[in-house]
Amino acid sequence: MSLSRRELLTRAAGGFGSIALAGLLTETGEAHAAASDPLAPRPAHFPARAENVIFLFSTGGASHVDSFDYKPKLFADHGKTITVDNWQGKKGEFPRFLKRPNWEFRLRGESGVPVSDLFPQIGGVIDDVCILNSVSGDHTGHDKATMGMHTGSFNFARPSIGAWVSYGLGTENRNLPSFMVLAPAAPYAGAQTWGSDFLPGCHQGTHVLPGNEPLPNLAPLAPSESLQRMELDLLAELNRGHQEARAADQALEARIRSFETAFGMQREAPDAFNISQETEATLALYGLQRGATSGFGWQCLVARRLVERGVRFIELIDTGSGSAANWDSHGDMAAHGPLAQAIDQPIAGLLTDLKRSGLLERTLVVWTTEFGRTPYNVSAEAKGREHHHQVFSSWMAGGGVKGGMTYGSSDDYGVAVGEKKVHVHDFHATILHLLGLDHERLTYRHAGRDYRLTDVDGRVVHDIVA
Repeated sequence: MSLSRRELLTRAAGGFGSIALAGLLTETGEAHAAASDPLAPRPAHFPARAENVIFLFSTGGASHVDSFDYKPKLFADHGKTITVDNWQGKKGEFPRFLKRPNWEFRLRGESGVPVSDLFPQIGGVIDDVCILNSVSGDHTGHDKATMGMHTGSFNFARPSIGAWVSYGLGTENRNLPSFMVLAPAAPYAGAQTWGSDFLPGCHQGTHVLPGNEPLPNLAPLAPSESLQRMELDLLAELNRGHQEARAADQALEARIRSFETAFGMQREAPDAFNISQETEATLALYGLQRGATSGFGWQCLVARRLVERGVRFIELIDTGSGSAANWDSHGDMAAHGPLAQAIDQPIAGLLTDLKRSGLLERTLVVWTTEFGRTPYNVSAEAKGREHHHQVFSSWMAGGGVKGGMTYGSSDDYGVAVGEKKVHVHDFHATILHLLGLDHERLTYRHAGRDYRLTDVDGRVVHDIVA
């Protein structure tokens, strides 16, 4: 008697073969469903505190000891020597001179959290912010550290956190991309910071370049929307016929879906980027002049408008890798001044605006940089600071995070983690957790193994969750 493969699996090993087959078919079915509509809304693993993320990234390495990590001993012991065991990624014993912060710190808000004069406006809304003063990375180079903060991988190309969120939750608005990046220029590691890598291409971030035409080629070429709809329906019919012979081609499915998204964007994107409808009071909140089409204030205001329209993950990058005016202040820490002034009011305005509209409760706002800067340098006269990945500061606000608090600490001088270390993997795991995603369950099979944003590490920082 001959048996089919299905019958053999059903009878083999007392039926365990059929269980394996059922599991395989279930996975195949789920994969096919995801491929047929990869941007469809997907349920979270558990009830979420946040629905959307605004991820603020300051390129170049903002100094933790000059901004959010108050170190009285660093002020007091300026010019004294210490010996450190890591210098720009090299192990050994290195005598260095302590350098005091350029800005004074003050207790801000009702919570009395210390914030330096570098960020007075953020200090004014600090009661809504949770500062993490014990963040730690694995690399002291700009490109590797930037890639690590965005993808969880410091050495190999992997999907961006925004792509993972889009993959895990889908989109709330099919007329706009689920992941958008508003940036005048790319940071270190380039467009890889918002890439989808092995995830379906529809989850890659859409780069929006601030200016008069943020998204080019949006104007429809067809003389009317009805004619364009007819053309698109005909194209979809031809594409479906082409796809029937290529049912497993996810790239093709993603391309077909992109035509529908592009059609929707022609209707919805121009309105999302049109801030002329905003009141004078709102523009002033972000530090904007009427008619502005660029600047970090514009990016922050547009981010709020995109959240209102259901965009799942929005990243705002202040400066690019090629700019001499990013946060990489080797020569003189005074360069941090104008950089902070450019983002301080817009960020404070964003938090205020989200809160008064009720959006902050469901929107997680994150600020970070690729690493901090050394509390010391090679000479007592040095005005700048070098790269420092051992410990630095980041913060979160809204979206289920406790406000008006600090979590973790560095040592007396801000050289190493003092307590409650938050590795980049922990940072990512916590963001996913607030979105209702279990970082250990959010996986994608590629090249014969399951990958995840947090690799094989990561823990959720539950103490900061409200």
